[in-house]
Amino acid sequence: MNQNQTPLFTGVKNHADKKPTQFHIPGHKGGKGMDKEFQQFLGDNALSIDLINIEPLDDLHHPQGMIKDAQSLAAEAFGADYTFFSVQGTSGAIMTMIMSVCQPGDKIIVPRNVHKSITTAIIFSGAKPVFIHPELDNRLGISHGITPEAVERACLAHPDAKGVLVINPTYFGITADLSHIVDIAHSYDIPVLVDEAHGVHIHFHERLPLSAMQAGADLAATSVHKLGGSLTQSSVLNLREGLVSHERVQTIMSMLTTTSTSYILLASLDTARRHLAMNGHELMESCIRLADSTRKSLNQIPSIYCPGDEILASDATHDYDPTKLIISVKNLGISGYDVEVWLRENYSIEVELSDLYNILCIITPGDREENVERLIEALTDLSEQSSGTVETKEIVVKVPDIPVLSLSPREAFYASTEVLPLRDAVGRISAEFVMVYPPGIPIFIPGEIITSDNIAYIHENIQAGLPVQGPEDSTLETIHVITEQKAFK
Repeated sequence: MNQNQTPLFTGVKNHADKKPTQFHIPGHKGGKGMDKEFQQFLGDNALSIDLINIEPLDDLHHPQGMIKDAQSLAAEAFGADYTFFSVQGTSGAIMTMIMSVCQPGDKIIVPRNVHKSITTAIIFSGAKPVFIHPELDNRLGISHGITPEAVERACLAHPDAKGVLVINPTYFGITADLSHIVDIAHSYDIPVLVDEAHGVHIHFHERLPLSAMQAGADLAATSVHKLGGSLTQSSVLNLREGLVSHERVQTIMSMLTTTSTSYILLASLDTARRHLAMNGHELMESCIRLADSTRKSLNQIPSIYCPGDEILASDATHDYDPTKLIISVKNLGISGYDVEVWLRENYSIEVELSDLYNILCIITPGDREENVERLIEALTDLSEQSSGTVETKEIVVKVPDIPVLSLSPREAFYASTEVLPLRDAVGRISAEFVMVYPPGIPIFIPGEIITSDNIAYIHENIQAGLPVQGPEDSTLETIHVITEQKAFK
C-alpha cells in the first residue's frame, strides 16, 4: 500500500473545498455560527473540516469508504490485521478490547497496577479480575511490569481465563518479555490484550522495545496522540485476528463510540500514520540521540540520577524506551512533587508526571536541543540550591497482599452502600477504589474484603506523607462499603 496517501484527510479537505451549503450539524457551519474570538483562534481550515458523518465522508461505525481505506493503511503501518480508529481516546479502545473478550463472570488476568479504564471495563463487562502483582523497583520507588513466570502461574491456575492483559511499555517506558508472555498465554488459547498507551512509536525503530503487534499480541490499544503526533483523544485499536474476531471488536467499538465522530480527530490519525510510516525511523533516531545526550548531561548534575539500560536487571525489565527520562530526585532532599512545582514556577517547565521520588520527562519528535538545554539548566540550578543528601540507600516499597474478591467489581459497583469509619470496616466489602502513590497499586477495589493489615498499610503511608487516591473521603477516615443484607424472619 502507498503509505504516503491520506484518504481520510484528503477526502474531507476535498469535500470542504466544494463549499457545500450545509443544512446539517455541526451548527456552527464552518465557524460562522460560533463565538468570533474562538473562530479566529481556531482558523478557517480547522473549522472547515469539523464535519459530521454524511454519506460522502463515510461512517466510523460502518466504514466502507475513506475511513475504511485509512484504517487499512494504518493496519499495514502498525503490523496489524485490522486497525480501528478511536475518538474516545485509548480509554475507549481499552474498554473495547476487554469487552470484546469478556462476558459477565469471565476471568481476566491483569496486573494490579492497571489504568482506571481497565477497571472500568471490568465493571462494565462483569468480568472477574485475576490480579498479578507487578515487580517493584526499590531504587526508584516505581512499579514495573509482570514477569512471564507470573503469567505462567496465573494461566496454570486459571486456564479458563478469557484474556491476559499486559502494560507494554509502562508509563516509565519499561517492558517485560512480551513475546514470551504471548507464547505462554497462547499455549492456553488465551488472547493477549496490550495497554500500549505509551508505545505507539516503539514499532518504528529497532532500538526501541517490540510493539504489541511485533510480539504477536491479539489486541493493542495504542495512544497515537501521546507520542505519535495526532490530536489529543485520538487513538487506535490494533488487532491480530485468530483468537479474537474483528466483527466482534467492531460491534463493541461502535457501542462505546459517539455517533458524532470528530473528523478533525480522524484526519489527525490519518496524517499521523503517514508521518510515522514514512518518517518514523528517522524521527525515532533523532529522539533517541537527543534522549541519550540529555541522560548523559543529567547524570552529571549532583544529586540527580537518570537511569539507562542498567535498569534492565530482572525478568520484569526486559527492555526499555530510552526516550522516557526517569529522573530520580530523591537525593535533592525534596520530593518529585516539589521539583515539578519548582520547575513550573521558576523555569516554566512542565513535566509528564511526578511522584515522591521522581519526575518523568518525555522526548518526542516535537523536542529540540534548546528544550533539553533548558531542562538541564533548571535542574542544575535546583541542585545548586538544594540542601541535598548523600542518602543512596534503596527505597523500601511495600505493597499489601491482594485482598479476597468477594463480589465482582460490577456487583459491588451497583450494590447498596453505607459509610463506615475505616477502623471499623475490617471484614466488610469495599465499594471504593483506594490507592497510594507511589507505587500506584490499588489497595482495595470494589468487591474486595477489607483487612486489618491493609488498613495498617494505609495509615502507615498516610503518616509517611504519601497521597491517597480514589475514595470520596480523601482523609480516609471513612470508607464506603457494601451494605450487609439482613435475613428475613
